[in-house]
Amino acid sequence: MADIFDAYQPIEAWDEMFAGPGQPRPAYDALIAALQPMDPAELRFRADQLARVFTDRGVTFDFGGEERPFPLDMIPRVIDAVEWDLLVRGVKQRVLALEAFLADVYSGRQVFADGVVPWRTVFTSAGFCREASGLVPPNGVRVHVAGIDLIRDENGKFCVLEDNVRIPSGVSYVIENRRAMTNTFPTLFAEQHVNPVDEYPVRLLAALRAAAPSPANDPVIVVLTPGVYNAAYFEHTLLARLMGVELVEGRDLFCSGNRVYMHTTQGRRQVDVIYRRIDDHYLDPLHFRQESAIGCPGIINAARDGNVAIANAVGNGIADDKLLYTYVPDLIRYYLHDEPLLGNVESYRLDDPDIRTWVLEELDRFVLKPVNGAGGVGIVIGPMADEQTLAELHGTVAADPRGWIAQRPVALSTSPVLIDDRLAPRHIDLRPFAVNDGTDVWLLPGGLTRVALPEGTLVVNSSQGGGSKDTWVLDADTGPSAAQPAGPGQPVDLVATIRAPGLPGSIAADRQSGPMRGYEQ
Repeated sequence: MADIFDAYQPIEAWDEMFAGPGQPRPAYDALIAALQPMDPAELRFRADQLARVFTDRGVTFDFGGEERPFPLDMIPRVIDAVEWDLLVRGVKQRVLALEAFLADVYSGRQVFADGVVPWRTVFTSAGFCREASGLVPPNGVRVHVAGIDLIRDENGKFCVLEDNVRIPSGVSYVIENRRAMTNTFPTLFAEQHVNPVDEYPVRLLAALRAAAPSPANDPVIVVLTPGVYNAAYFEHTLLARLMGVELVEGRDLFCSGNRVYMHTTQGRRQVDVIYRRIDDHYLDPLHFRQESAIGCPGIINAARDGNVAIANAVGNGIADDKLLYTYVPDLIRYYLHDEPLLGNVESYRLDDPDIRTWVLEELDRFVLKPVNGAGGVGIVIGPMADEQTLAELHGTVAADPRGWIAQRPVALSTSPVLIDDRLAPRHIDLRPFAVNDGTDVWLLPGGLTRVALPEGTLVVNSSQGGGSKDTWVLDADTGPSAAQPAGPGQPVDLVATIRAPGLPGSIAADRQSGPMRGYEQ
């Protein structure tokens, strides 16, 4: 093999590209053949060029108060059609179960009566919103967009790490990563059959249009952003522009007669659907935080009256609670009458006294996660923690067992990453993005592959120094994917394409506002 791969040394984890020394996995054969003529210096040169392009385009993130270009590794991750079919069906199954659970919690609550989930688990969750009780979305959809984080364990098996159905972010990086890779390595795409990712805005727009109150024939849709100082503001502007809808802040909206309107140069205009990128507690100061200056007073009353749809729905946070995560396989069996296609990471509920005692005695064997944490903040990896950290953790967990779960440490799969001028293994995960229009759940082919760039770390979040890879899903007629889909059930039909007319709009991308941030995952 060429020098670019000669020095690559996999570690004790499932390697995505190589089954063994000099043994590429079949899905990577064509990619490796295309990369072999290159050397690390050429890849580094292209990576530096790409970083400059990302900075110029505003594809950045806030790292310790400094705006940096989002790190994109030059070596893509490849998933063949057989594996992708399984992931599509598994993620779809999970989204539908969570959708049914949320509808049940905020209406009938039969799940408690049947003993599937204890009511205390939900009512003590920070994500539970009493204000959402009895609030039924116009088309019944609460999870319009989901980001289900997946990992591959030591045996190469995909499993779910956590669910994100509040305000999942990161799809803009998927779109921009593909744009950059296509421009940087045009010959690679000419020789590969890689599924495109540019259909996402059309699918999202169609789902938002379907969510509008029934009388709306040509619904007015807006993207509600906290403002330019939000860490994901680039994503807000990109999606608004690609969908052809207005990007608004809370000050652009007002409520009257339980209806939502936006200010325009031609007077007020009623809004039918709000794709909000603001956390529940900042969304409506009449019902949540009174001091919020980034929401719109009265928006919850308008939604309760059925005059506006909010995507994603208010109150979805209970499904992101990591304690509830441990019940999702049971929810799939309960609501869908099917076995989970994608399992959870082995997890333990610390509100059980016996399990809590056992875990506290052996903290150095587990990963401890705060149930309301996000972005990798607060996670303690027992085998890597020092004695002082474990001692402090012992007291914290003992004082608030409901606030934590324990998991078996999993050596996330690795992939070659360009570090300086050489390729080295780094741990990765995958966040597929699912869009639910009320009739079907569609997955963006690929999703966001996140990379733990510091050596030895398992935390992939950009806020903790992580990066990303372009994720390639190969067509079914490419290489090993020509086989029939594996696993139980029938493959999801992704051939039909939803078309929605474009809507005129403008983007208020040049505004300046105060340093207020909503919550993004």
